[in-house]
Amino acid sequence: MAMERVKQLVSHMSPASKGVAALQRKSPDDVVITMAVRSPLCRAKGGGFMYTKSDELLAEMFKQAIAHSGIDPALVGDITVGTVLSPSATYEARTAALAAGFPESVPVQTINRFCSSGLMAVTDISNKIRAGQIEVGLAVGMESMSQNPDKGAPASSDSIKANQAACDSVMPMGWTSENVAGDFNISRQEMDEWASISFQRAEHADKSGYFANEIVPFTAYEKPDPETGKRATKVVSKDDGIRAGTTAEKLLKIRPAFPQWKPSQTTGGNASQITDGTAAVLLMTRRKAEELGLAILAKHVTTAVAGLAPRVMGIGPSIAIPQVLQQAGITTDDVDLFEASGCAVSYARAESSWRNADQRGVRIDDGVLCAQAGSRPCEVEMSNCADGLGASARATGARQIATGLNELARRKGKILVTSMCIGTGMGAASVFVGE
Repeated sequence: MAMERVKQLVSHMSPASKGVAALQRKSPDDVVITMAVRSPLCRAKGGGFMYTKSDELLAEMFKQAIAHSGIDPALVGDITVGTVLSPSATYEARTAALAAGFPESVPVQTINRFCSSGLMAVTDISNKIRAGQIEVGLAVGMESMSQNPDKGAPASSDSIKANQAACDSVMPMGWTSENVAGDFNISRQEMDEWASISFQRAEHADKSGYFANEIVPFTAYEKPDPETGKRATKVVSKDDGIRAGTTAEKLLKIRPAFPQWKPSQTTGGNASQITDGTAAVLLMTRRKAEELGLAILAKHVTTAVAGLAPRVMGIGPSIAIPQVLQQAGITTDDVDLFEASGCAVSYARAESSWRNADQRGVRIDDGVLCAQAGSRPCEVEMSNCADGLGASARATGARQIATGLNELARRKGKILVTSMCIGTGMGAASVFVGE
């Protein structure tokens, strides 16, 4: 058994294990996904989860994960939760898991790499399975920006501020968005045009029911009664941040959000709204999935994380994607669907020049770059985060997997690359193979 395992590991690392055919080969030791679901995405401070506390949102995600997993929750060897803004993340994650029905024997940890935290949670669980530490694990991304608003970076010490890159890494995202727009010669008109496409595609996808297979209805809370303090419950089943009827002409009328930074082209219309949401991904070995009789959605192949100049952190996917493709032994021509998420359309517009948008069918969902190899631009109707749905920052990575795999199956594709920029100057990307 030990020698067989060594041979399998060597074959995975062998130069011969390259290309799509190698990725599609099946092994009992593959790390596979058997569930990828998400909550509706709701506008922070005004949407469906406004009065639902972050531990309550997380507990509901755990309940839904148990209900949709098809397994005994005691089989879960570890839970990793990607979240950033909660001041007591590990307390919330552990207590929410217990309250939702996970037994005391199931451990929990939290992880924070800003907007990639959900993807890092998936990668952490995948690595533990790959190393043989656990057979089954649950990855969750969650953020309540209503309950835990982003207050920005704390003040740096004088010794840190003496380094320019360190100073840049704690600057607001609006500043980095304007830097990207200026450095890559992206006009306000381009930004608003691409943003309008995001809204239009999100609206079309919503009305066409494209998200139905990934969204699970959530029990949430209403505004507390002013006299008793009690909160009634409600069921939220749809994204509520999609702005129907948005056009580039309407967006062009919105004033710049950051007039203090040139070229002052980022607005409330072409940058993502802040959002509350969560997503869960169940991973295990192929052997275990087959033993349990579970349907397999996809295989996780690998993840890459890259660093870059903090002042243009939004182009992180354009650094991370080539790295992850090289690790996986494939090229852009092998990929059926790209997701590259950022929080402003300037980021995605700059990334598109790297991907040859006109030739490669790159789609922008304002802040989210999607491409279908060999297709025409605007052919795909899927919509992801940023303007289209809203950026629930630290749920993004797990949420993109739920959306990406759902869309990959809808159009019968095989290879998904999902990616996002990361605050302070990083980017992350992962490769998945659909079953």
